[in-house]
This record gives sequence, C-alpha cells and structure tokens, in this order.
Amino acid sequence: MKHEEIIKTLKDQIDKFEGKTQIESVGRVISISDGIAEIVGLPDTVASEMIELPGNTFGLALNLQQNKMGVVILGSYDHIKEGDIAKRTGRLLSVPVGGELLGRVVDPLGIPVDGKGPINTKLTMPIEQDAPGVLDRESVKTPLHTGIKAIDGMIPIGRGQRELIIGDRQSGKTSLVIDAIINQKQDGGKNTVRCIYVAIGQRKATTARLVKELEDAGALEYTVVVVASSSDPASLSYIAPYTGSTIGEYFRDNGQDALVIYDDLSKHAWAYRQISLLLRRPPGREAYPGDIFYLHSRLLERAARLSKEKGSGSLTALPIIETQAGDISAYIPTNVISITDGQIFLESRLFYQGIRPAINVGLSVSRVGSSAQTKAMKKIAGKLRLELAQYRDLEAFAQFGQDLDPETLNVLERGRRLTETLKQPNLEPLPFEEQVVQIFAATQGYLADVPVSKVGEFQKKLVEYIHNFEDKIYAELREKREITEEIEKQLRQAIEKFKKTNTN
Repeated sequence: MKHEEIIKTLKDQIDKFEGKTQIESVGRVISISDGIAEIVGLPDTVASEMIELPGNTFGLALNLQQNKMGVVILGSYDHIKEGDIAKRTGRLLSVPVGGELLGRVVDPLGIPVDGKGPINTKLTMPIEQDAPGVLDRESVKTPLHTGIKAIDGMIPIGRGQRELIIGDRQSGKTSLVIDAIINQKQDGGKNTVRCIYVAIGQRKATTARLVKELEDAGALEYTVVVVASSSDPASLSYIAPYTGSTIGEYFRDNGQDALVIYDDLSKHAWAYRQISLLLRRPPGREAYPGDIFYLHSRLLERAARLSKEKGSGSLTALPIIETQAGDISAYIPTNVISITDGQIFLESRLFYQGIRPAINVGLSVSRVGSSAQTKAMKKIAGKLRLELAQYRDLEAFAQFGQDLDPETLNVLERGRRLTETLKQPNLEPLPFEEQVVQIFAATQGYLADVPVSKVGEFQKKLVEYIHNFEDKIYAELREKREITEEIEKQLRQAIEKFKKTNTN
C-alpha cells in the first residue's frame, strides 16, 4: 500500500509539472588583466551592458568586436580566472536614486561606504541618459548664489548653468565649491538646492575631511557624496561622474533644483585614458582616445534648466579641471572650456599673495552673465569687474616705479580696497544681503578713507552693525531682491552712521 501511495504521488507531481525553458547567453573569459576581461561567446551584447561574472561581480561591456569583447570589471577581480563563465544581464548599468541618498556617502555603484547601514531606495536609473532637447529647456535666469562675493558679484552662476572651475593644484578649487554647497542652506530655506559632490581619484583621507566639514556646517543633510578614491579601480573613476549626474537628474526631473560638482574631470580623463589603452583603442593627442571630448560633452550637456512643461527643475554643473603651471590651453582644459558656459580661473600667483579666492578676473567669464543676477547685485556690481581688471593692469605697470598721476593713483587705491573687500575665508559663505551691503560700501566710495589693512575688519563690523541696528534693510533686500530708492537711502544713512560711531 505504501508503494502505491508513492507511485500515485509521483504521478500527480509529473502531471502537474510544467517545464519552463530558460535561455541564457553564456560566454567565457579568455583573458583577464589590469581590470579588463576579454570574453567570447556573447554576440548579442550591447554597448555599456552589464555582464555578470563569478562571485557576484559585474563588468561593463565597452569594446564590442566581431569575435570577442572587452569588459571593464567594476570592483575587485582577483577571484576571476580564464575559463570562467560570463552571462549577459540584458540591462544597462543603473544606480539607486532618490531623496534617501541625501546625507550619505556612496561609491559609484550606489553602495554606501559611510558605515551608516543600507539605503532603502525605491528607484534606479541608468547612468547614461540622453541630455534634454532644446525644446525641453528654458533659459538660465535664476541665480545660484555661492556665498562668495567675487563670484556672485562678477561671475554669476545661474541654475542650470555649467561653469568650469579651473586652476593649478592647491589653488583653492575644492574650497570654493564646498562654500557653494554650504551656502545653499542659508540661501534656500525649504527649497534648498540638493547637492551632489563627486570625488574622482582623491585620497580617502581628503574626502573624509571634506565630509566632516559638510557635516559640521549642517550641509550634509541635503548633499550626496559619491566617492571613487585613488585606490579604487579606474573603472569606478570612469563611471563616478555619470552616477553623480544621474542622482542629480532625479531631483531635476521632479521639479527640484540640484547642483552637481565633478572634482575633478582631469582625473576622470586620466582614468578613461588608462581604460582605453588597456582595451587597445588607438591613442590620439597626449595619448587620449579620440572620443575624450564626447566623454565630457555627453556628461555636461545633461545639466539644464527644464521648461515649465517639464516641471521647471534644474541641474547645475560645476566641473573642476586641474591645470599644469596655469596652462589653460592644454588639451583637456580647452575641451571642457568649449563645452561649458564660462570658467572661473584660479591663479596660484594670487593665491600665494593672500588674495583668496584667487580668481583671475581677466580670464574668468560667465556666458550667462547678469541675467543670472538679482537686480540688487546687478546694480551695484556692474562696474566691479571692469574696475578690478583696470587695477590689475595698472598694478603691474606701477611696479616699475614711475611717477604716477593722481588719477592713476586713485584707481590703484580704489582697486586695493576692492580687492580687500572680495577676500573671503574658507567655509564662510556670505548671505546675499550681506554681500550686497559690503560691495555697495566698496563701490560707492565709503572705503576711501579706510586704511587698506583695515578694510576687511571694517566690512565685517559694518555687517554686524546693520544686523544689530538696521536689520530691516536686510529683510527688505531678502524680500525684494533689488535696491529701491528707499533701500538705497536707508543703506547710505546706515553706513554713514556706522562710520561716525566706528573708531577705526
């Protein structure tokens, strides 16, 4: 009886069995070295498709040839050997996106590396996205305040713009963008700009210090940090900026404003050059592959301000490029300059003179211009750039020691005070209204009788004085964003009162 029951059970299971055929594309690894695997047997693979390798490791298909393909391995590859099986996944490389990433530090694959546990995101997006079309965009006209007087006054950045930060090593490029991130807290309120900082090829200690600075300033809560450190494979440095852009696009496409910083694209180009040479792609100028321009253009074109029909969100990009001995005419700098909407050139000579941020006014430009400035800043800072450029030219001339006429001396004295006004310590971005007050005092001649060495102290005390006794001026500037006749009158009276009471 027992045997009959077993036979009956087996028959029932056979009757219920439904055979499902599962087809998998399977290939084999024929060689592996330096993070590059050559694979045969996957003829239907598409470019940038993810390939599954042993040990839950994935690679990115970059070289598609007739009989084999080159796959860049994302992560460690010590356990992979010749003859191992490789499978198609049928999907492009995607990363998690969403508000859950804010306040976290992740690697270019979206995996948290800050020790705060997993991130429960509900959505993923491919790292390669098409840039918005011309009809889907709107002109850039809303300012993105950085909190840095020299930039907001002379080289304004608008939401949706791409502004290059360029300069030699140790000239203050990263400090400048960190101030811009911190300033979004005081500038945005409820509508704070979401920030994505992408660290490419930097030391882990440097990135950890930067994260600590953001945390101490209360800026990490609206920031995502994407890290591809110098000890990571070149493949992670290659995909890191695309990951940062995708995270920013999520906010942009949901009607919010986002800022993405690529620090820096020189190291990104180096990583791509390394990968391309290992894939045996033909080298071109400076050993870079021929598509290095396309690499950066397809990344930076994704920054845009969307039209009202698309939700009016924006993605602003601040790429950073490191120059060698100030040579902005080199291959990668000229490439990126031609893609962006202007550049802020930081000069080592000015940096070592103590002029920080060390912005070279003559070589820096914003192609969006004053359309990305508030009416207040446009009114008072209109001639600031020209006066500073004239001062720098005359300063070089005056070093020869000739007798100078009174008019030239006046330009030099005024220029020295403007330069002192625009100096700003690290991690101290200024709110828009305080910038307006300081630049107004400088451009309207109120510093003429203040010694150059005391200008910084004078400006600081002036801001405090107005906070304490004339705070309504700040309130009106914040509300109206322009200097009306009434506000100008109040501001002049407040500065004159301060000068009488100030013992400097």
